[in-house]
Amino acid sequence: MASGFAQWGNDLYTGRRSYGIVAGRKKFFAASIIAVVLALLVVTFKGFDLGIEFRGGSEFVVSNVDDTSEQTAIDAVQDVAPGEVPKVSVLGGDSIRVQTEKLTTGELETMSDSLADAYGVSAEEVTSTYIGPVWGKDVSAAALRALVIFLLFVAVVMAVYFRSWRMSAAAILALFHDVVITAGVYALIGWEVTPATVIGFLTILGYSVYDTVVVFDKVRENTKGVLDQSRSTYAERANLAVNQTLVRSINTSVVALLPVSSILFIGAFLLGAGTLRDIALALFIGIVAGAYSSIFLATPLEVALREREPKIKAHTERVLTERAARAEESGDDADAALAAAGIEGGAQLIPGHHRGNSSQPRRRRR
Repeated sequence: MASGFAQWGNDLYTGRRSYGIVAGRKKFFAASIIAVVLALLVVTFKGFDLGIEFRGGSEFVVSNVDDTSEQTAIDAVQDVAPGEVPKVSVLGGDSIRVQTEKLTTGELETMSDSLADAYGVSAEEVTSTYIGPVWGKDVSAAALRALVIFLLFVAVVMAVYFRSWRMSAAAILALFHDVVITAGVYALIGWEVTPATVIGFLTILGYSVYDTVVVFDKVRENTKGVLDQSRSTYAERANLAVNQTLVRSINTSVVALLPVSSILFIGAFLLGAGTLRDIALALFIGIVAGAYSSIFLATPLEVALREREPKIKAHTERVLTERAARAEESGDDADAALAAAGIEGGAQLIPGHHRGNSSQPRRRRR
């Protein structure tokens, strides 16, 4: 099994096996557009369940309890404030967190005593905190500001590093895709949005950028001097780069998902570590969306933008014309078939490689 996967990865890198990801970009674009529109509709009509840090309110933490029943806290809250629907969650294995709307000073003291009596602990085991709406607005503004600054920083760095605004634009669009998809799924599930959730969002953006940069670096390497030859098009060399980094992208995603899945499914669901599930969910969705965008979205977007350049467009037409002429002369349409599949030439597209022995350079055909 392992040797088969290794052989598959080696075949992808040398070009013996290839997938027409760039050639089939329209279907990937359509899938991403549909997913983004659905996610935006969910966020618009269902909205987020904002945590107390964003909306303000009162929070109580009852420590060292023997019974972690949430209903006990609900009954204790409604005894003091009838009609109040608190948000109750278990912290660890012996603490209860109770969040309510804004309470007066007298209600805070009464609520603390009610919770202490309900769980059979002393009053010192109950701590209360009030978060005002102004502070919540400041947190929301800071989260939005951090997101905007991150995107601007990424755009500038990508443009400077790759000396191409098209790669920068493609990376930003891929990031937008990841953020919207993650936000939509998070809103659909209905879990509370906390500062940890925002941290998770920023983390997945960093992960997605890292993966995209690796793929773009290979694209730049493969397409260097592409206009000086007539054997392959820009799109074909970019597609080869995606295939060459495919195994690495899959391995990175799987390795990243393993600990996040443990936190989400084992820690949050089985062990009841409620404080971890918000960031774990954001990371889990974001890593999956980021892996998809780095493979099926970022490079195809960059190719779509580059093919609008007159020189790239003219070069592509010249390559296809010469290829068709060669196929007509030889009476063999193999090159045309491979080009339609997006895998023209296989290993011959890799500078310095050829089939059978990748260590010997192959003379580039002009």
